[in-house]
Amino acid sequence: MTQSSIAVTPNPFLSDSHFPEFNAFHVEHIEPAVSQLLAENKQVIDDLVASTQEPTWKNFVEPLESIDNRFEKVWGPVGHLDAVMNSDDWHKAYTNCLEKVTQYYTENGQNAGLYKKFNAISQSEEYPDYNLAQKKVIENALRNFRLSGIALPAEKQAIYKELKQRLSQNSSQFGNNVLKSTQAWSKHIEDKKELAGLPESAIGLLQQLAEQKSLTGWCVTLDFPSYLAVMTHADNRELRAEVYKAFSTRASDQADNTEFDNSELIEIIRADRYQLATLLEFENYAEYSLATKMAESTDQVLGFLRDLAVKSKPQAQQELATLKAFAKTELGIEDFQPWDVTYASEKLKNQTLSLSQEKLRPYFPVEKVLQGLFSITQNLFGIKINIKTGVETWHEDVRFFELTDDTNQVIGHFYLDLYARENKRGGAWMDSAITRWKHPNGQLQTPVAYLVCNFTPPIGDAEACLTHDEVTTLFHEFGHGIHHLFTKMEQLDISGIAGVPWDAVELPSQFMENFCWEREGIDFISSHVETGEILPNDLFEALQKGRGFQSAMMMLRQIEFALVDFDLHTFYNPESPEGVLDIAKRIRDEVAVVQPPSYARQLHSFSHIFAGGYAAGYYSYKWAEVLSADAFSLFEETGILNAETGMHFKNTILAAGGSIDPMVLFKTFRGREPEIDALLRHSGIAA
Repeated sequence: MTQSSIAVTPNPFLSDSHFPEFNAFHVEHIEPAVSQLLAENKQVIDDLVASTQEPTWKNFVEPLESIDNRFEKVWGPVGHLDAVMNSDDWHKAYTNCLEKVTQYYTENGQNAGLYKKFNAISQSEEYPDYNLAQKKVIENALRNFRLSGIALPAEKQAIYKELKQRLSQNSSQFGNNVLKSTQAWSKHIEDKKELAGLPESAIGLLQQLAEQKSLTGWCVTLDFPSYLAVMTHADNRELRAEVYKAFSTRASDQADNTEFDNSELIEIIRADRYQLATLLEFENYAEYSLATKMAESTDQVLGFLRDLAVKSKPQAQQELATLKAFAKTELGIEDFQPWDVTYASEKLKNQTLSLSQEKLRPYFPVEKVLQGLFSITQNLFGIKINIKTGVETWHEDVRFFELTDDTNQVIGHFYLDLYARENKRGGAWMDSAITRWKHPNGQLQTPVAYLVCNFTPPIGDAEACLTHDEVTTLFHEFGHGIHHLFTKMEQLDISGIAGVPWDAVELPSQFMENFCWEREGIDFISSHVETGEILPNDLFEALQKGRGFQSAMMMLRQIEFALVDFDLHTFYNPESPEGVLDIAKRIRDEVAVVQPPSYARQLHSFSHIFAGGYAAGYYSYKWAEVLSADAFSLFEETGILNAETGMHFKNTILAAGGSIDPMVLFKTFRGREPEIDALLRHSGIAA
């Protein structure tokens, strides 16, 4: 089979450029371009299955990698643009294609001919000579066939396909409902007194939001920078309560606009996931989820989370008692409520530590933070990062960077989209634009990443400054980015973050956050926007103390989410499913110290588990945080910016992609099994 048989007809979304040409992506082309590519891919697969040749890496796996690579270059940007430049027309075309794409992958997973060929390769004479990475590709493929129902009888395969299709569509619908519900609510304010307490940067943001809607005065929206500014700083308690209610009821039956209610979708998704898992002879969806993760059993995950909860709860109760007492005596708040937590916490932190996010913000201008982040990365990992102009992006705010090694060889590139705006999905994420891969002709394709955040945009001509929380978010996403970009793998399915178990994928991202809390890191990333002064010692010491400020309350909040997610996927009873609100309340009664009001519906906008990849996997954040804190403790021992330790981290954890079990990689790096102590120490929680 020759490579020329793959490219059948020109595709408007495929070009000779290494990078996506976003201006060529027009909404009317989406369906024909994706349909054409799927048809071509199916033809290649049919030809491979029909071939009478003995399957080998060269005549079988390489052609499959080639079509997967072409597909990523078309479908990847379509999904990416749906998230960062959302419109109704685009989302409709994307959703229509999603059905075909899901069907394509489901059919491939149940293609007995493909499975037979992969099986034959695993039994072939050449297999023992494969390198570790090649063997891992074959092992993963055979495992994924089993998880796709390859062994099911035809009638059950049909049910599996239907379930996959519905889950894909409903997950996409869930995420879109959250976006639409977020956009549907806003509050127009014409009296500035209502915004008392908000810093000028936040007032400027709300004014800018009003101008974007052709309004005078100020506008509060549910986009995170706007929401957080009000919850943290607004003296107006009624305003905080109103914004809290709007945010915590998004996409639910309690929202002002119930058009985007996710209640029914949640129940359909849960039922379909359970049916999918039991169809494949798992006890529940959590067991199915763990089949591709580091954790070995549902009991192990539940035990891990509850152990952390037990260690954290006494301190969290103490933290809340302190906060309530402060709110009563200093702020006159007698009946302490959830919409008072962030506001009172900020005031308490300011009083006890002389520290607030707004006091820190001027020390972290965006350009200085980026320059410092790049310097730290360059020092640790022996690479250079430079901005590149003349490359097409999807928005004028987006920048593009190139990474090179010490011989000026290009390692990879990334797009950086920092600021919140309308029609852009909330949150922060890294995604693969292009995966590192060695083409059958010997040419090496270098990786490209999307790094997306939703920070407060610059107001007028002033340079944007970040809160310290935003700085750690940037480092977090950049950690995902270097995991994708520093890979040495040349096989598509295990290159970068591909094939990395979900509960290990957060290790590099959470690892990078640590540099935002160390003097050596702070010296690189801080420079007062007016004076150029680096963060002074008194503020740095307050910042370090602040790392442990209410850390047990925050720990329990994450554990609560993780337990709710894992519980609703582990103990689902199809005869009489326990309602998600009841599950959430039961878990909160067990582990939480702050109870939300009865109208709150946080699960209805919990896109991580209902629209993202974290179903029965939200525990991964805490699981990987143990690994990342323990990995960073080696830098604490050898030197925070020790280049030798940095290269050791790069050449083990980051270079291997998904080719080697993460626990093996961790032990190679750390010299032992992971320990929980470093996480508790970093969090300021007494072990």
